[in-house]
Amino acid sequence: MSRRHIPQPVLDAAHARSAARSAGDWSEADRLRAEIEAAGWKIVDRGTDFGLSPMAPPDELDGDHARYGSSASVPSRFDDAPIGVATLVLVATERPHELGRALAGLRATAPIGTSIVIVADGPSAEQAAALDGMSPDDATEVVWTSARLGRAAATNIGIRRAAGPVVVLMDTNLEPTGDIITPLVGVLGDPGVAIAGAWGVVSDDLRAFEDAPSGDVDAILGDCQAFRRADAIERGPLDEHFRSPGSLAVWWSLVLRDSGEGQAPRRGVSLDAPPIVRHEPARGAEDAEPPGPDRDRQAKRDRYRIIDRFGSRRDLLARG
Repeated sequence: MSRRHIPQPVLDAAHARSAARSAGDWSEADRLRAEIEAAGWKIVDRGTDFGLSPMAPPDELDGDHARYGSSASVPSRFDDAPIGVATLVLVATERPHELGRALAGLRATAPIGTSIVIVADGPSAEQAAALDGMSPDDATEVVWTSARLGRAAATNIGIRRAAGPVVVLMDTNLEPTGDIITPLVGVLGDPGVAIAGAWGVVSDDLRAFEDAPSGDVDAILGDCQAFRRADAIERGPLDEHFRSPGSLAVWWSLVLRDSGEGQAPRRGVSLDAPPIVRHEPARGAEDAEPPGPDRDRQAKRDRYRIIDRFGSRRDLLARG
């Protein structure tokens, strides 16, 4: 590991964290990770060793592609008046066949006025080649990152580039078999609804969640979420510390639904029989992190981000 350009306090904290991990002092290791990240650096464990890199990779200009190192670097359309019906956001990393299938389904079924933003989040060579080979399309924009930034940051990028009054987030393993956009936009026509989607979950304590039937739910699963662009501008951005897509989806749902203490929350609504097929995603490089203490602790941190903000908010429970 090169020490060039790494501030000495950051390097000292990284070595201290490595020693804490070796000793099984996970609380101290987590504290030191937070200290390193607060200084603007990212630490990646490599067995008993570690790597350090700047938290935000640099922006790059690669031919015709601007590649962004952070979501904040991406020019936003927040000051532009919304146009069209909705903007659909897809995050492309691996598995180009899935992206192609999802796009084909969308283009065959989405109503006129639907725009698409594809966030090429540090894509694999195969995915990048597929994106480069796409036919030009006025309704589709591809935004490239200079490194893999993660789901939350990629979603923030898609929202920043959204032109439609409604933003629809969709995973690439989904295949629309009918118009999914119109019913989602229709549900959001009710000002009492903050977020809608294909599937939802409910909870009794905002700590554990279970799948729910269609109708009112506590949170919408992240593989198909729809919300107003204006709400995202007002209440965003998404917290980019989240690593678990499931926890991120719950947190964002509650952020959008929350009207404040003493105010009735807005609703989350899942569709009845959405016209969409949920394919099992093939494993790719982004799935390769093995189970272990680090991943378990990150999942726990993500859950506590939800609990710290919403754990006492029983008013947000759809089941009372």
